[in-house]
Amino acid sequence: MDESSIRSKMAQVFSMVQSDLGSLRTGKASAALVDDLAVMVYGGQQKLKIKELAGVSSPDHETLIIEPWDKSIIGEIRQGILSANIGMNPSINGQIIRISFPPMTTEDREKYTKLLATKLESGRVMIRQVRQEGMHDIKKAFEEKSLSEDEKFAEEKKLQEITDEFVEKINVMGEKKKEELLQI
Repeated sequence: MDESSIRSKMAQVFSMVQSDLGSLRTGKASAALVDDLAVMVYGGQQKLKIKELAGVSSPDHETLIIEPWDKSIIGEIRQGILSANIGMNPSINGQIIRISFPPMTTEDREKYTKLLATKLESGRVMIRQVRQEGMHDIKKAFEEKSLSEDEKFAEEKKLQEITDEFVEKINVMGEKKKEELLQI
């Protein structure tokens, strides 16, 4: 088993889950809600992420301000946000796009908490898939007689420790996000 390779794959999964959770709406506006949103710009010639096209800021808990660096594509960015169908209603206000978020209802919080649980479980499943690949490699090495039985058990134990470490990281991140969601 190549420990650095396993750690690298699990870190990629963790990073993906982290950015996925960043796009989950909590009680306050966050740039992460729109940063990775891809929009077609320059007459449909290019598909770029909003963070590549504009500065995104949050002056208060209920507002996002998107300020495009190229003012000529402001309408295309707005249209891209609308067509993403993620429940945001952007409005153009001079040279900026403003998105206002109404306060979250209890029903919204429950819906997002369920979605959070689904995303966290998906991340844990992907971590376990990486573990499964590692276990397969260990078993294959044992069958090819390049690992003794003691080495096989030691490798499996180490792999499980790494898996537990990353699952715990996902759980901690999920708890923090859940606290944010339930905060009024």
